[in-house]
Amino acid sequence: MTGMTPSGTFLPSLNNPIENASFTIIDPEPLVRSGRNWTRWAGPLVSLLILVVALDQFRGLEFAHLWTMMPTATAFWVVFLLYYTAAPISEWLIFRRLWNIPVDGFGALLRKLVSNEILLGYMGEVYFYAWARRNAQITTAPFGALKDVTILSALAGNVVTLLMVAVAIPVFNALTIGAGRWDIIGSVLFVLGTSLVAMVLGKRLFTLPRAELWRVTAIHLLRIIATTILAAAMWHLLLPSVDLSWWLLLGTLRQLVSRLPFLPNKDVVFAGMTAFLIGPGNAIASVMALMASLILAAHLLVGIVLGAMELAQEGRA
Repeated sequence: MTGMTPSGTFLPSLNNPIENASFTIIDPEPLVRSGRNWTRWAGPLVSLLILVVALDQFRGLEFAHLWTMMPTATAFWVVFLLYYTAAPISEWLIFRRLWNIPVDGFGALLRKLVSNEILLGYMGEVYFYAWARRNAQITTAPFGALKDVTILSALAGNVVTLLMVAVAIPVFNALTIGAGRWDIIGSVLFVLGTSLVAMVLGKRLFTLPRAELWRVTAIHLLRIIATTILAAAMWHLLLPSVDLSWWLLLGTLRQLVSRLPFLPNKDVVFAGMTAFLIGPGNAIASVMALMASLILAAHLLVGIVLGAMELAQEGRA
């Protein structure tokens, strides 16, 4: 059976195969010392921040200009939807197995995505932790599993990034842009360094069973590969005449940007870096700016809708 210690720490359930491993996941004492009290306001507070920031940033979007550049092909919007929801879908599959989260957990994962993108990197993890602690279906202490899933996501992203960099380095030198082999060495060392730290810590760092760690890693790898292909597909649909080498280079640059911690609006940063490297008047730079605007608009729209819905629910509670 599932139970809680007097301090509010969740203990394993005998009905969940994930929890029947030879260990017990315990939340850090500072997080559970006051029980669930802090989680009652943390979730609504993050939703309020999302709503305020989204409404403020929405005013800065140039809707008239964006509308004139809006793609009309149905295929593009199908790919865009798959691209945008890939992360929350993959995480829902992970936490569905770990915690048996309900369908509405997908909405919480969307809020997690938006929090990370328009507020601050890893703010979404704070929100999702609070949501997990408040959800009656969660029978284990969520901190350990959430930590493992987050670290494995970063490691999987680093592996894919390093592989893409290895393939794309010749392209950096072959194409006429403002960057070459040595311009990316710092980013590569950063990515490699964080991966090595996680590998060295190993058993001290992770709490889930080894089989679950591999399963989570596989889902993350599939998600990263899928989003990379989907992003390239969207770029190709917008500019079908552009050589594949450009999409390889830009996909690698996008992966490098995605590895930067605590950085919101990564797509906007990526678009700015693209314009800097190949020139703001280039068609590719225009497409990257369009994509950044569309993704930001999607974040803001989802943030406004979901933030308002959660605050309304809290008001009725």
